[in-house]
Amino acid sequence: MTITERIENIVKKLKTRKSKNIIYLILAIVTLAAFSYRFYKVASENNTDVFNIVRNDLKNGTPVDAVEMNKIDGVLYEPITIKNNRGYVSGVRVILFKSGQDLGDCKIASVSRDIDLDSGMYVIKTAKCSDGLKYARIKKNGFYVPTSAVHGNSVYVADNGFARARDIKIAGRDIQNVLIENGIDAGDVVILSDVKDGQKIRVIK
Repeated sequence: MTITERIENIVKKLKTRKSKNIIYLILAIVTLAAFSYRFYKVASENNTDVFNIVRNDLKNGTPVDAVEMNKIDGVLYEPITIKNNRGYVSGVRVILFKSGQDLGDCKIASVSRDIDLDSGMYVIKTAKCSDGLKYARIKKNGFYVPTSAVHGNSVYVADNGFARARDIKIAGRDIQNVLIENGIDAGDVVILSDVKDGQKIRVIK
């Protein structure tokens, strides 16, 4: 039997119903195996933290930055604009300034306790001070946190793996830091990241 005859014989056999059914069965098995493998890979990827950040956060807690509270000797910087050795502040702020207070290149000479009738403000006098924006250094011992950690009159603290809102009383603040007077104890862990009350968290160490 020639090669051509053999090929024709094989083709005839493949054209029978039985052969067709076998071929279809093989194709179905291969297709099912391919889909099964794909579903397995997807399920494996979904079980990893890389492909499921939200699921990981729900399970293990959202990673957050935080700081443990301890009283320290800190400094707040209160702004004041000086011109011709005089500055003007409101009644709310005048209590933050005092004679001898450091302004960087000079010091405060005196703080008026009477309102200036022309400006309606309190006058701060300096000695040999250049004109421009100055910052009075207010030194106090207490709990200091970044301004970004304060939300109104509250902060979030870590409590057994959850973020809890804590009301605080603010003693002073500047652009960078807030001095807390009440509401925080030594050892409390204040959360610096953006969280919500009751959110499951994981403090990054």
